[in-house]
Amino acid sequence: MLVRTLRFRDLTLYIIGSVIGSGIFLTPGKVLVGVNGKIGASLLVWLVGGVLSLLGALTYGELSAMKPHAGGLYCYIRDGFGRFTAYMFGWTLFFVIASGTVATLAVAFSNYLGQLVVLTPATQKLVAVAMIAAIAVINVVGTRQSSDVTNWTTGAKVAGLLVMSAALLWRGHGFTGSAPYVWPDRITSGLVSGFGVGMIAVLWAYEGWQYCTYAASETVNPQRDFPRSLLIGSAALIAIYLLANVAYIAALSPAGVAATDSVAAESVRSVVGAGAGRLVAVMILVSIFSAANTTLLGAPRVFYAMASDGVFFKSLARVHPKFETPALAIVVSSIWSVILAASGTFEQLFTYVIFIGWIFYGLAAASIFVYRKREPDAERPYRVPAYPWIPIVFILAAAALVINTVITDPIGSLKGIAVVLTGAPVFLIWNRRAQSRRQAEQEVL
Repeated sequence: MLVRTLRFRDLTLYIIGSVIGSGIFLTPGKVLVGVNGKIGASLLVWLVGGVLSLLGALTYGELSAMKPHAGGLYCYIRDGFGRFTAYMFGWTLFFVIASGTVATLAVAFSNYLGQLVVLTPATQKLVAVAMIAAIAVINVVGTRQSSDVTNWTTGAKVAGLLVMSAALLWRGHGFTGSAPYVWPDRITSGLVSGFGVGMIAVLWAYEGWQYCTYAASETVNPQRDFPRSLLIGSAALIAIYLLANVAYIAALSPAGVAATDSVAAESVRSVVGAGAGRLVAVMILVSIFSAANTTLLGAPRVFYAMASDGVFFKSLARVHPKFETPALAIVVSSIWSVILAASGTFEQLFTYVIFIGWIFYGLAAASIFVYRKREPDAERPYRVPAYPWIPIVFILAAAALVINTVITDPIGSLKGIAVVLTGAPVFLIWNRRAQSRRQAEQEVL
């Protein structure tokens, strides 16, 4: 049985640490380009994206306080929409989303390390594999140890972002003469379309706050701490992201931000000096390591829950007798991430499938309606405010993101859906075995 060890501070830093990866250091320029370089519209994209994530967090706050089980979203989807739908979420998480996230972060880690020391292509792959191995060991040794690493690395990267933002605001002059770039003269169809494209990039940058629900069974007081941490963590992310965007503009001007894909490094170099770019690389390395660690802290709990339900390898439901972690689930998912990172062929697969995660995020939020109807008198330590509107808006936002992806890239979307559907026949096999096992147990009784 998994041991409850996570508290409010751990969950809050977990949420912040899982979200802040490399997105805030790279994507602001793309968002600004999408809204024709208008500062106000760009900041509005980041604000709306953060608010939409906050609405999801408020919805999941009720679900996680009511059902604090290992697997989080997997359990909500299973109870609301059946074992098959939940299995497809777990299948996608294992083979692409979580494993692809860790692999992507590991490859990015080796690339940024290459800015500090000389690495050959072979040693870059070794560094990526070594990073995955390191976080696997940390997570196997203990949930408490993994959370402590998350706490320290998250604290370090947030402090780094705040110090960087303060320095850029203090010494930057990018707002000089930028009055014409504050707000568009009129709202055009092109601006609306660019706003939507920027929203997709921003929602990816906010991706990860839901991972904390996977470790609900290891939280000391989930009824009290989950709603608070989801609210505070999401609100803190909005503030941090808005501050960083304003700081980048102060350093580079709107045109300068729009012209670069490495906005953090360029901002620091322009204000502090060329050598300071290495400091940004170090900050991104810490940020990437922290995000990868939080992913591996959460995702294996879904595979543990699947195995406990009999629809995945039974051995993954074992808890290590000494470390009290789902050690084998952690190791197996890490090995798959290593294979993806070492092969270097996962990037297109990851791109095709990642949007499908939002289908499941929307379904998990929709399960709140199932619970409210099926269990109207159940104890709910926290109720989402403005019900049902907050869940509805989040679900609609998730649906819009998925539909927009399908419209803009229909071929890639179909490939992603095809990859996910490969899990369907596997589920039939696992589910048949689970039913046979349950039937045999009933006959014995």
